[in-house]
Amino acid sequence: MTTIDWSALTHAHGSAEDIPGLFARLGGSEDEAVWQELWDSLCHQGSVYEASWAAMPVLTDIALERAPGGPIQAVTMAGLIATDPDEECQRRYAHELDQLLDVARRLRADPTQDAHTFVYLQMAVLAFEGGGVWAEALEGVNSEEYDLECPECEEGLYVAFGSYGFFASAGDYVFATGKEENTEGRTELIPAAPDALDGIGARLHGEAVESGQTEVATALTYVFGKANCPSCEAGFTVSEEVEKQWI
Repeated sequence: MTTIDWSALTHAHGSAEDIPGLFARLGGSEDEAVWQELWDSLCHQGSVYEASWAAMPVLTDIALERAPGGPIQAVTMAGLIATDPDEECQRRYAHELDQLLDVARRLRADPTQDAHTFVYLQMAVLAFEGGGVWAEALEGVNSEEYDLECPECEEGLYVAFGSYGFFASAGDYVFATGKEENTEGRTELIPAAPDALDGIGARLHGEAVESGQTEVATALTYVFGKANCPSCEAGFTVSEEVEKQWI
């Protein structure tokens, strides 16, 4: 087994020499805090570093329960790292990625998973399978929103589906900072009929239904649904604009 010189690697905050110590602390009452530190260092704001890939064998051991720490955290972190298109690292850790894919599929099939965890596991599965925009873009299902751009007039659009309603609006909508909600300039978001879905939309919706994740399945019909721009009335498909944004 190759010994990793962590001091020669970097993460979000500099030298990665602290990473082995963090992994060694997993398996006890402070796991949540340790994982927060690991996420902040290895996947800060969704970024991937050289130390992130180096951690892949350790994350695989945790996912396979050969080391303590929690398989779901390990799989979802490894999934984010796997969205990095570094071909050399993809080849170097191909065996680990295959093993993680098996674990991610098994965990995703667990009917007791909550909706948010299920979506993150869906993202991990897609990442281990080779990426694609939805390995990252699917996170919008958990946040119940996408910030997009009208394909015709290029107006900024806020698309909401969930607790705030189901609509497209011109400009940014902020609900969590105490600002008064503006209901003007909205158009209705029309969900796709499940039997009309195809490609990745049909696959993701089908997996959610099969796993009993009705909330996720419903959200996906809106993600692959349609709306009209409130500014120019041009029609657009939400998923198509999401894919443009992530390409």
